[in-house]
Order: sequence, then C-alpha cells, then structure tokens
Amino acid sequence: MAEQRADELVHYAVTGGVATITLDSPRNRNALSAQLRRELTEGLERAVSDAGVRVIVLDHTGPVFCAGMDLKEARGAGAGDQGVNEFPRILERIWTSPKPVVAKLAGPARAGGVGIVAAADIVVAADTATFAFTEVRIGVVPAIISVTVLPRLHARAAHELFLTGETFDAARAAEIGLINSAVPAERLDDEVRRYTAALALGGPNALAATKELLRTPREPDMATAFERMNALSVGFFASQEGQEGITAFTEKRAPNWVPAQATEH
Repeated sequence: MAEQRADELVHYAVTGGVATITLDSPRNRNALSAQLRRELTEGLERAVSDAGVRVIVLDHTGPVFCAGMDLKEARGAGAGDQGVNEFPRILERIWTSPKPVVAKLAGPARAGGVGIVAAADIVVAADTATFAFTEVRIGVVPAIISVTVLPRLHARAAHELFLTGETFDAARAAEIGLINSAVPAERLDDEVRRYTAALALGGPNALAATKELLRTPREPDMATAFERMNALSVGFFASQEGQEGITAFTEKRAPNWVPAQATEH
C-alpha cells in the first residue's frame, strides 16, 4: 500500500507488515530540511500507531542516505530557530519505537544522518557507503547525535572520528559497531529482507519489551537484577502472546502474529 503526493519529501508504504519510510529529497542529498523533518516525524508516528505494521524500514532515493541538517536553512537562523531543536524528537522516536527499525543505506550518511543510523536497531549498508561526523569541520559540535551514536561506538573510535571528522567506510562502520552489515550493493535488498523477515517472527509485545530491556541501564546489584528480570520473564510466559507462541511451537505452526509473507531464513 503506497500513498504519495507530488510535493512530499518522505514517502510511506506498507507491504506484508513492513512500513517503508523513504527519504526522497535527492536535490539536497536528503538533508534534514524543515519539510523533511516534519514528514519523517509523521511517517514514524504513523508506523508506530499502525497495528498492522511489525517492522519499520528507513530507506532513501538518490545516491546519499542523509547529509545531515540542511545548512542553507541553518545559515543566519538564531538559536531558537535552528532545525536541530526538532531533531531530538526524531532520534528519540526511532530509538524508543516499540517496533524494530531497520535502516537501509545505499549511499553515504553524514552528521545528523549518522545519528539516524545509530538510532535504528539494525543497519544494513552497501559496502560502498561512507560515513563521517563532519560537525567540527564547520565549527559545530556533534552534540545531539552523540546521544544515539556513543552507545553504539567503541570509545577509541568515537574519540578519533568525532574529533577528526574523517570519512570512514562501511567495513569500518561495522567493525566499530555503528552498523550491522556491509554488503555489495546488489545484495542490499536481500539483506534487508532477511532482517525484516526474521524480525516479523517475533511477538509484537515481546519485541517492544526486549527493545526496552536493551536500553535500560543494568542494575548494580545482581540479586535485584534477577528479581526484576524474573518478574518480566514470568509475566510474558503467562501472557496471551507468550501462551500463543508456546502453543504454536508445540503444534509446529507459526504463531498468529506472523505475517503471511514472513518466512524464516
């Protein structure tokens, strides 16, 4: 299902439980203009609120995934008018989405675009894609994106790349934890489908709770941690979703939440 207006910069389509949100502003390298930010926010909210959507994919047209903030709009704007004021909401929505978010990169990401990449749960990039934290080179700080990027990156790599602004390739991005997979461009679609099919097999409530678990700080006391995790575990074992999953397993069938198009790889 696809709906598209002639003047929109972000397209939204749902197929087989996968909502694809596509950045389509190649004239400015999919920079985060006011219109693109607004439409991206709307697309994310729409996907999160749609019970039929199981997985969200962030895609793009043109050779660049996202060049970061639209510097033409930022030039001359005061502190209260800068687009970065709205950007945290986008990153937080991706990070806290109860539905898994997969980012698909056929080309480069820079600055704020890398923040979006880091906010996603799973990232697949063509092996020709490149990345850079270019902020310091124009006299600004990678402050907002640090909230999503720093939990992903190895500390030494973060110091090096934030401070130098140097470009690095997809293989390095995978090595330091920024992305999950770097594949030849012709395999990009297949790799994304592999991940979305695997994600669609998980129970919706279980996936949402697991995402929350992954971003929750660890308890310093092991006994307290086990007590809290045991309560979470037994609650899901006894839940309607958990009982359906257990029953489906014993009956050797797919649980009722698995979309018809999803197949295990």
